[in-house]
Amino acid sequence: MRIDGPSFVPTHPNNVELERLGDQIAELAAHLDAATARLLDLIREFDERGGWGNGFRSCAAWLTWRVGLDPGAARERVRVARALGTLPRLAQALSRGELSYSKVRALTRVATPETEERLLAVGRAGTAEHVERIVRGWRRVDRIAEAHETAKRHRRRALHVFQDEDGMVVLHGRLDPEAGAVLMKALEAGRGTVESAEDPPSWGQQQADALALIAETALHRGIEPGVPGERYQVVVHVDAPVLANAEAAGQSVLEDGTHVSAETSQRLACDATRVVMRHDADGRIAEVGARTRTIPPALRRALLHRDKGCRFPGCGLPLGQGHHIRHWAQGGPTKLSNLALLCRRHHRAVHEEGFQVERRTNGDLVFRRPDGRPLPDVPAAPPVPENPSDTVRAHNETRDVHIDARTSTPGWQGERLDVGYAISVLHPLAIGDGNGGAQLTS
Repeated sequence: MRIDGPSFVPTHPNNVELERLGDQIAELAAHLDAATARLLDLIREFDERGGWGNGFRSCAAWLTWRVGLDPGAARERVRVARALGTLPRLAQALSRGELSYSKVRALTRVATPETEERLLAVGRAGTAEHVERIVRGWRRVDRIAEAHETAKRHRRRALHVFQDEDGMVVLHGRLDPEAGAVLMKALEAGRGTVESAEDPPSWGQQQADALALIAETALHRGIEPGVPGERYQVVVHVDAPVLANAEAAGQSVLEDGTHVSAETSQRLACDATRVVMRHDADGRIAEVGARTRTIPPALRRALLHRDKGCRFPGCGLPLGQGHHIRHWAQGGPTKLSNLALLCRRHHRAVHEEGFQVERRTNGDLVFRRPDGRPLPDVPAAPPVPENPSDTVRAHNETRDVHIDARTSTPGWQGERLDVGYAISVLHPLAIGDGNGGAQLTS
């Protein structure tokens, strides 16, 4: 027996089996990541082509309904799918099983076409935990830089008002983006109200007149804008026959005379304040009734308690509008059995986009697409092959994707991760230059 050479202890058969099992896990996980890349490609195309627009408010809402994803997970899938459309290197690494979905999901939070290559190297070298830590540090630098730029921009806000030699008042200023957006909206509203004697006034003259109106209104009414419900009230004038039958002749207009469709008026009248005005033969107002709610407050509380949220399949938003399944103008009763809670988006879908809803005798609601096909609360699950993992492997092989147990293994050798140093050499804004560059301390 030799005692001067290296000695080896035979590997226990159980350990060999466990290593083989570990390799199978790693290989199948890489195959699933590659298949996830294909899934994200399909989601991105479906999203871009608006395939979810058949009654759903977003692609994520459709995924929640059709695939059974949690809403948060669905939104994240859509976000990552969109991001990978502009990040081809990360998309390819995922499609070949070289990066896990967890790593790619984290990297897409900060990656841009300019930084993609550097961040891809991070994904290849580190574990998913390393990637998350570096992304958090990266975002911290982004927030520092953004906060610095926002503060610098805020300090530059100013408004100078002075009187010129001819008595005209001159204004010169800079506003924060949000304050500027409010001002532009106010000017837009003012331009639509001011009537000028000049024919026609120039754009600058319209702006000046609108600003004067805004100032006069503020001084006349005070800065407090009033009750929110009154501020945002939309008034629609619609003839009774139009509410009962969209094909009937009659008016359906906003307060300023803008025409809206009869279906829109029917939707707005479903859950609104109603004032009935009667006209004589010459069209003059002969009688004005009291203002009433089409759905009384007590009944609305019962509706909210029963439905909890929008009843459209796959939605469930907690805020909604009362919908008369058979419209009250068509003789439908305003009672709980004839009401359903729908969010604004799906209330529009039912009235203006051809979707239908009916209540069965057992109380269940049935929604139908515009072509009459039912829209179930939970769609039927697609057929699943007997051996899904073999199907995934075969699908990847047809795409010339060759995966083994080492495909997604990171290059990490066990050394300590210095996040501060990593960010300092990766992030383009991480090194301070004395002129506002962001600093990150590990």
